[in-house]
Amino acid sequence: MAQKPRELTPWVSPLHNWGYQLRELRNSRGLSLRELSKRTRIDHAHLGRFERAERMADRVQAALLDSALDASEMLLRLWERIGDERGHVANPPVHVARSSVGLALAVPDQAASDGEGISVPCRLRDGSVGWVALNRRALLRSGVGIGAASAIGLSSSAVADSGAVPGLVRKARGASAYGSTPVEHLRRTRRLLIDNDNLLGPWHAVSATRDHIQVIQELRRDAKGIDRRDLMELQTQYGEFLSWLYQDLGDPKAASYWLDRAMQWSQTVGDQDLTTYVMARKAQLAGDVADLVDVVDLAEAAHSMARPRSRLAAVARTYEAYGHALRGDAGESERASDDVRNALDGLASDPTPWGVWLNASYVEVHRAQGLEALGKHNEAADAFGAAIRLMPDGYHRDRGVYMARQAVALAGAHAPEKAAAIGMYALTVAEDTGSGRITNELARLDKALIPWQREPAVSEFRANFDSTLAHETETEV
Repeated sequence: MAQKPRELTPWVSPLHNWGYQLRELRNSRGLSLRELSKRTRIDHAHLGRFERAERMADRVQAALLDSALDASEMLLRLWERIGDERGHVANPPVHVARSSVGLALAVPDQAASDGEGISVPCRLRDGSVGWVALNRRALLRSGVGIGAASAIGLSSSAVADSGAVPGLVRKARGASAYGSTPVEHLRRTRRLLIDNDNLLGPWHAVSATRDHIQVIQELRRDAKGIDRRDLMELQTQYGEFLSWLYQDLGDPKAASYWLDRAMQWSQTVGDQDLTTYVMARKAQLAGDVADLVDVVDLAEAAHSMARPRSRLAAVARTYEAYGHALRGDAGESERASDDVRNALDGLASDPTPWGVWLNASYVEVHRAQGLEALGKHNEAADAFGAAIRLMPDGYHRDRGVYMARQAVALAGAHAPEKAAAIGMYALTVAEDTGSGRITNELARLDKALIPWQREPAVSEFRANFDSTLAHETETEV
């Protein structure tokens, strides 16, 4: 039996993305490694290492491959991005406070080896906060001990293939012993992973979610009929959930990758609601990264795909409202928010399982975000407060996200002491859950509070936030 190709990880770095695109082009042209080797006179073993990001091609090899695969210089342009990243200080020298590992190492499974990158929030020399990539070996050299790293998930088993998939496959296939089926077992597992994420944050669930996608792919090999379709639907759901976990970890590239996979998989299921939901999630991600080009277009596309007056139509309209605010269109934003609020009472009978979390609190949060984006800080702070009070119990991490955003709005409204107090609460949640979304909002708050940095409450918040960050050193590379 032929060896199964290794799953590629294009979100990790430009080098990994180049290898992924090389394999995709080769497969789309129907070529084996040996056939491509004959066309380019590059050893097939080297080609395999290029695809797995174990080796970097030189410019001549990149050009040969681009020509042989008729890639219209796409491979060459992507190759140049690798050089750009290596040519500047993309990974500045940093040190990591031992007390900060819980927050700073919020992406434990991004790396597959000691040499691959883990993104951490870092205080740069100019005082700003940004995400930088550290490799595991350098991180441990910088002062984080093995015990501390293991405590937050940076053990070798966390950053490499967990090895759990064969056992998980056997467990799923043995579900009949408990009066269940593999599909039912995997549905329950996904529900547990979602509950775990709500309470503890994303990094606890990332590895297990990726493992279960591989389990589903393995089960699909032998499945037939309705079981095969149900497994593909589950694979789509797990892929969308994994994109959410990466989004909350503050890794939009990985989140976008898994949403693209989920969109592709959803097309084979034939469930219009599922495809519409994934499209709406793409709009949400675009809003999270303030993509002014795509956010409204994606939300409008999801809205047009949704059944009229359905819950998914309201979900899409919610993200559209925020997109209009990001683009400075207050009127369109308010009209979209009003449409959703007016539609809420009629959504209870909608049978779709997607977007069941859409409620008055969720809509109010997005309206508050829009007000803050429009510079209406007092109104935004009040709206965030109202939304937080409406939240049901059990959403510890999301409450932290919204409180961090409320704190930013309060700073904009010139209420620094209240902003700092709420920021301290959000910081506790960030350390508990490893949420990159909270960290990003707290970085905004840290900057917004600079004019009041001598006030005791503000000074305390900024010092505590700073202690959770890696720090760029003065050493030049």
